[in-house]
Amino acid sequence: MKSYSSDHSTSPPIIHMPRAFNAAHDLLERNILAGRSKKIAYIDDAGRYTYEELIARANQSGNAFLKLGLNIEDRIMIVHSDTVDFPAVFLGAIKVGVVPIAVNTLLTPDDYEFMLEDSRAKALIVTSSLMEKLDRAISKSKYLQHIIVSGDELSGYHNLQRLQSLASDECDPAVTSCDDSCFWLYSSGSTGAPKGTIHVHSSLAHTAELYAKPVLGIKETDVVFSAAKLFFAYGLGNGLTFPLSVGATTVLMAERPTPDSVFKRLKEHQPTIFYGVPTLFGAMLASDHLPNRSEVSIRVATSAGEALPAEIGKRWTSHFGSEILDGIGSTEMLHIFLSNRPGDCQYGSTGKPVPGYEIRLVDENGQDVPTGELGELQIKGPSAANLYWNQRQKSRETFCGEWTRAGDKYSVDAQGFYTYGGRSDDMLKVSGLYVSPFEVEGVLVSHAAVLEAAVVGDEDEDKLIKPRAYVVLVDSSQASSELVEDLKEYVKSKLAPFKYPRWIEFVDELPKTATGKIQRFKLRQRT
Repeated sequence: MKSYSSDHSTSPPIIHMPRAFNAAHDLLERNILAGRSKKIAYIDDAGRYTYEELIARANQSGNAFLKLGLNIEDRIMIVHSDTVDFPAVFLGAIKVGVVPIAVNTLLTPDDYEFMLEDSRAKALIVTSSLMEKLDRAISKSKYLQHIIVSGDELSGYHNLQRLQSLASDECDPAVTSCDDSCFWLYSSGSTGAPKGTIHVHSSLAHTAELYAKPVLGIKETDVVFSAAKLFFAYGLGNGLTFPLSVGATTVLMAERPTPDSVFKRLKEHQPTIFYGVPTLFGAMLASDHLPNRSEVSIRVATSAGEALPAEIGKRWTSHFGSEILDGIGSTEMLHIFLSNRPGDCQYGSTGKPVPGYEIRLVDENGQDVPTGELGELQIKGPSAANLYWNQRQKSRETFCGEWTRAGDKYSVDAQGFYTYGGRSDDMLKVSGLYVSPFEVEGVLVSHAAVLEAAVVGDEDEDKLIKPRAYVVLVDSSQASSELVEDLKEYVKSKLAPFKYPRWIEFVDELPKTATGKIQRFKLRQRT
């Protein structure tokens, strides 16, 4: 099985992808060939694991799946916390041609029931502590043949670690092509029901070669830590594809990211690259336990999932001295295609196109919009998914030939920096003019009393749409009618008056997907 090659002497790099290609075999074997057998690949809550040990676990996992009777193109759902066994089973499945479906560990029983039924997965791997949420889905599934529990041994189910221990640590890769289905990810559902998004074997390599190496600048000497979990497209690149592509070391954390849990890893393991989301960056900066610059080793951070408010980026750089490279990616494109650069970071923008991807902004008629005007964001690039599983109409609406519709509104300035304007279905038309919810939210968040904000449209007494803001305060005890009026005047002082929120409601938290995206459709349901 051949590996791909890349030439970074030009921009974008030239990538030679062989027809016969297995993504897992490539990611694992390239580190052995580079002499990294004894180098630490992963650090999780239980220990440290070399590249040699990672490959052995992946091979054992793949062999275990074959022994259970799983065949090439069969699907296996993974509901697993971030430990070394996530990359082991994910890569082990891909290596033997089984298609892994990485699933969010924070979903509801209804979600798991839908995904098992929708995907027709023949096998399920689940962390033992999550079994209770899967019980109903397992009992109702018509397709599941094998349930594999990771961690504690549970009566009546296979145990992952036992299966691995009984399997050989040598495994030949399945004969797959660069265009074969490799893995699925379910979209996060910021606008409704999740969709099974199918990626091919070449997708992972393209994200590493186009973004991770030339834009992020990841190197073998880096230690990386992603608050976004491996089951997300963002987290999968951060904590698996990118570090394995260069032989870096990855820190994994099983628990949900909070400021304190993140601070612990930043100080204990000294990662040089930290991947976060805007909500977490804001909470970290607001924490009383924020480490000093001298206590951490972060040389660069990234943000995705939702546009980063400029104020949060500026405060981070002022405190830590490093930049947050805000970018946008998607489950459909697998990782970031539009990003700020080290040394060329303009807070309040999402940066410039990643070389190797083309970006266009179009109006309702599909025509390019003028510089400075909002248009629908569309992307052309080699990491685009094939389709949504069993969603023909939605596939046709999203994947339009070589172009993928992101569902976001953006504008671009004369210097080529792109600025987020909101989801296409979140835009408000107030007094005949378009208002970007994100623009109003950015001003609200810049107020000293505000931690988070979300803006949606609501009808006034004349049935006309006006902005309504939901606000999370730094100190909830400050909530008052006086603060409401203060915030309204504050927005008026920063933006055109018609953009100010007519109503402001203080809330304890905003509804979000686990990637940190605000679910505005849930807020609209409340209006």
